[in-house]
Amino acid sequence: MGVLVLNAGYEPLHTVSVKHAMNMLWRGVATVEESHPGETFGPFPMPTVLRLVRYVKMTWAYARRSGLKLTDASVKITWEQWSRGTPVYSQVGVLKRDHGQCAYCGQPTATTMDHVLPKSRGGTTSWDNAVAACEPCNQRKADRTPDEAGMTLLWQPFVPTREDLDW
Repeated sequence: MGVLVLNAGYEPLHTVSVKHAMNMLWRGVATVEESHPGETFGPFPMPTVLRLVRYVKMTWAYARRSGLKLTDASVKITWEQWSRGTPVYSQVGVLKRDHGQCAYCGQPTATTMDHVLPKSRGGTTSWDNAVAACEPCNQRKADRTPDEAGMTLLWQPFVPTREDLDW
């Protein structure tokens, strides 16, 4: 019997044995999200789904590899919770949100992320202040605002949904 492990943002990661799950609970790295009714092990309910306390960066997580079936009830619940959440900010996420297109020239060659309001001027590293940019445009803009650099944003940065990142 496996226990589903979710990331701190409710993304399904993999399954572990009950023994491993109990070890995670004892160490305080996970909390119980769902459990078998009425079954306990020491002070803990017998888990069916655990959620990590801290976010673990994962490049790819495959349901097939972890042995999950997307028809399992616990996975459906987890998927619903996960799909409602805001994706965790990352440079890769910005590039996916903008479909690999440079926000300044529109070329599909964006490989870098640019802060619209530079960090040196109080800009934040967030979805609302980051866009995908090709290297020439990113270097041309440098540590200036788009107006100061004589550049125009083709679209405004925004907080994406998970669907925006599936391209």
